[in-house]
Amino acid sequence: MISNIWAGFIVFCCLIITLCMLPFYMLARWLGSPVRKRIEMRWHKIMCSMLGVSYEVRGKLAQPDGHGVLIAANHVSWIDILVLGSIAPISFVAKQEVRDWPLLGSFARWQESVFVDRAARRTVHEQAMRINARLKAGDNIVLFPEGTTSDGNFIYPFKSSLFGALGFGDADLSSPIQPMAIVYVTEHGLPMGRFDRPLAAWPGDVELGTHLMRVLRETRLGVVVSFGEPIALSEAPSRKQMSLLAYDRVSQMASNVLRGREALLSDEKTQ
Repeated sequence: MISNIWAGFIVFCCLIITLCMLPFYMLARWLGSPVRKRIEMRWHKIMCSMLGVSYEVRGKLAQPDGHGVLIAANHVSWIDILVLGSIAPISFVAKQEVRDWPLLGSFARWQESVFVDRAARRTVHEQAMRINARLKAGDNIVLFPEGTTSDGNFIYPFKSSLFGALGFGDADLSSPIQPMAIVYVTEHGLPMGRFDRPLAAWPGDVELGTHLMRVLRETRLGVVVSFGEPIALSEAPSRKQMSLLAYDRVSQMASNVLRGREALLSDEKTQ
């Protein structure tokens, strides 16, 4: 009973903080000010702190000249969004149906997500070019090529369709892609095992509210986010080859973290 009251109090505080920050964010967005991304990052950091999520960052975000970077990452939970949004000024590629979800859809729109319909194969090229346009405008875009969430112990094969946003000869942007691995490593400061890691995972058949309350009641999570070296188009000159190479790099980084069982580092690298 007490844990439910405490979890409800945290949710209430998160909503109050969001309502206080939202007018400043909307004004910055209306003015087209880059301050909006700093407000987004601050909000994500606060949410991570309120929810008891700590993270360590290994490597750094690539900074191509004149455009943004496309990031290919594995996907475990809605918590990934909060963690990644705390680390860098980024937007996400999201499923079309997310746009209409209560509350979460509003957050996705405010964060300038790129909404795609993965089932509409005939419009894949058009959707990839929309991502391409955002990259050319200087936005950093996170793509979850698995197309779903895993339980945190393995990574599904990457789908290649939206890797077309990189160009491959039919767009005027030829950008590298940066692999990124997200691994949940600790619970209450103790190393997670295979049977513990699914606590953080958000399967598609579990309601968001139910999973949120479980996280608030039962866990304080530690996450490691690893940025890999960018992959140039010359290393993988087709969408299929790029998706396979990105999958290999992300899987290897995730495996390194899991084998290392390293605790979170000092405060200067964690939140």
